[in-house]
Amino acid sequence: MKILVCISATPDTTSKISFKNNDSEFNTDGIQFILNPYDEWYALVKALELKEKLGGTVTVIHVGPVQNEPMIRKALAIGADDAVRVNSTPSSSYETAHQIAHYAGSQNYELILSGKETIDYQSGEVGSMISELLTLPYVAFASQLDIQNGLAICNRDIEGGVEVLEIKLPVVISASKGMAEQRIANMKGIMMAKSKPLVIVEPLPMASNTSILSYSLPPAKKGVKMIDADHMDELVRMLHEHDKVI
Repeated sequence: MKILVCISATPDTTSKISFKNNDSEFNTDGIQFILNPYDEWYALVKALELKEKLGGTVTVIHVGPVQNEPMIRKALAIGADDAVRVNSTPSSSYETAHQIAHYAGSQNYELILSGKETIDYQSGEVGSMISELLTLPYVAFASQLDIQNGLAICNRDIEGGVEVLEIKLPVVISASKGMAEQRIANMKGIMMAKSKPLVIVEPLPMASNTSILSYSLPPAKKGVKMIDADHMDELVRMLHEHDKVI
């Protein structure tokens, strides 16, 4: 089975976020970028599980600059067979999806996986855009996946139950919690990753259809006020006034 996994680089959750150029640009100075957890823990590991069960190959693809190659090598260390880096710094989900779709369109992948979203922008748009550009079916937020007789059998958690879908391959699927369990790269995987193929692809020329007007940080959290369990009237009063407890 031929599987493509889309991976993103995101700021580490402990990073201190700031902006520059009149708050129109994210300040990357001192930021440690990591492999997006949803792509790593769920999409990539599920792809490896399917490869172990059905045979085939797992390729990871990333749209980003050369600085992100250590993150790509981590995906190779976890178990991907090879990697592709589109040499571009996209400014929108659409650009990212367009570059991936342009590459994937000629490669005959049976399954394209991504995490349900990135932990920075949390838009969850890339998977659906890839499916549209490639004219393939799309399943969002799948929590379980199996491949049987040319069909992708997916579970999705819905309010009050579970939705089960059967889709003919090829298909694009975004993975959410429950899809797989995190794997840690061992020393053998780390050493092998150094020699695995990493192909650099020049991007498809395209004009950006998105511009950033400004960024802003959320309001600072107010301090926590402790209320004694014997003073319920005070708690009720504060809940009614609301703004004093936020």
